[in-house]
Amino acid sequence: MRILIAIIGGVVGLLAISVIVFFQYTKSHSPAELVKYDDSITIKYFKPFKKGREIFGGLVPYNEVWRTGANWATTIHLTKNILFKGKEVPAGIYTIWTVPGKESWQVILNEEAGQWGIGFLDGKPNHDPKRDVVKVETPVMHSEKSVEQFTITLEGRDDELEMVMIWDKTLISVPIMVQK
Repeated sequence: MRILIAIIGGVVGLLAISVIVFFQYTKSHSPAELVKYDDSITIKYFKPFKKGREIFGGLVPYNEVWRTGANWATTIHLTKNILFKGKEVPAGIYTIWTVPGKESWQVILNEEAGQWGIGFLDGKPNHDPKRDVVKVETPVMHSEKSVEQFTITLEGRDDELEMVMIWDKTLISVPIMVQK
């Protein structure tokens, strides 16, 4: 009986160590980034690299939900209510999902937070559409210069911002207004 308990304990220990090593290994390839606007908006995401790959329409398929970065699902923490491209979003923590298209993207805020961006077994986005809070459509802009690492920024001032996402030669922008 003691031998069986020791074997089970060893297996559980090895699994725990494997999960920790996996998370640390993947983070080294896509480093974490925090983007802030004063104390009202914080975006946490992981920045994958292009590494010579075809990004949109290749690594990230068109017209399918994408976790919008790498590793853990990208989160946006709001301490104030905002207008997200004119749609009201209450203060809270949300995940950001996107559906990239050639001409436009759908950007989704979802109330579920804290999940790994894809399922471990099927590799599909860990997105529950029943928990979507808001969806907006935004046009794609193209750049002649390629950006190596996926990047999210908050640009603007006086509580009128643009959340900009750029990777490779593709750029999108979503207007955000922080409510007083």
